[in-house]
Amino acid sequence: MATKDTAKAIRQNHPTGQVVLVLQGGGALGAYQLGVYQALHEAGIEPDWVVGTSIGAINGALIAGNPPEKRMDRLHEFWDRMELNKTNPFSTGFGLFGNALTNANTTTFGIPGFFSPNPLALLGQKTKLGIEKASYYSTQPLRDTLTHLVDFEYLQSKTTRLTVGAVNANTGAMRYFDSRTDDLTVEHVMASGALPPAFPAIRIDGEPYWDGGIYSNTPVEVVLDDNPRRDSTIFTIQLWNPEGPEPESLWAINERQKDIQFSSRANSHIAKQQQIHNLRHIIRELAMQMPEKLRASKEVKALTAWGCGTTMHVVRMLAPRIEGEDSSKDIDFTHQGITARWQAGLNDAVRVIEATPWHQSVDARDGVVIHNFEHGHS
Repeated sequence: MATKDTAKAIRQNHPTGQVVLVLQGGGALGAYQLGVYQALHEAGIEPDWVVGTSIGAINGALIAGNPPEKRMDRLHEFWDRMELNKTNPFSTGFGLFGNALTNANTTTFGIPGFFSPNPLALLGQKTKLGIEKASYYSTQPLRDTLTHLVDFEYLQSKTTRLTVGAVNANTGAMRYFDSRTDDLTVEHVMASGALPPAFPAIRIDGEPYWDGGIYSNTPVEVVLDDNPRRDSTIFTIQLWNPEGPEPESLWAINERQKDIQFSSRANSHIAKQQQIHNLRHIIRELAMQMPEKLRASKEVKALTAWGCGTTMHVVRMLAPRIEGEDSSKDIDFTHQGITARWQAGLNDAVRVIEATPWHQSVDARDGVVIHNFEHGHS
């Protein structure tokens, strides 16, 4: 039971407005997100809304699809199922070479509880299997895992809002499935993580969908575009670093290419939204300078409706590079990899919570206030 001092500390540290957790896709890198959520959970900060893509959608479903007291247990169980060391013979005693063997084992045999090799893929690349079967792996194990660990009835009660992003394989258009308006099912979560050609498309309402990360891997824009707008503290957890050293080998180039592709222009998206929201604040400030009679006119009301007085604190956390990782880091489901990323997320989020950046004073014209936190730096 929390003491009075603990409860007071929670109230003082609690973010302003609605709490939003935005989770990027990145396979095994998603373990970092668990550490971040653990720190928030232990500080008494639960999200009102979770937005996710790919592994972020899966982690998001485990959070939003369970009551707070069950969330950490469900997250632990999911990632325990993902961990390879229990069955992999190369997990210990081989150092970095062992990690390479482990990753090779993953691509050959899959991960129990997540994906398994698709025998139909052996028929050849030109064999017409249909979009729901044309993949290197089957994700039926993931369906079974999510069905067991996510309470979709609880999710549909809309206690905690969940939004997952997927891209229509026919039109190329991004679609956000939102529990506020849709009854989300296991298909919606799986569609957000259906990365081609490894995983098959998931059909929803007759349309095939792939992993939203191939279009936008950091879906923070869905929060900043939301209507009605609300004061918010948005924790956006980035797993891929858009900046890095110049690569000097083919192996390093492959890793750098992934970092750039899957960071998905997150910085430019937020900068654009920052400009839009600042303009909304300026419109509001200008309206306040007008005579009351002018403000009351129908024409001016229509124009000033574009104004806004909400403040959104965007807390950007960037996962660190783990020693020894390479271009296969997103399939590094080893005990060492998962544990290191989980602990890094926990440590970083504790530091963010202690800093309480959402309590700093802001200019009245600032609609979006950005707080950058990198591992070991603020």
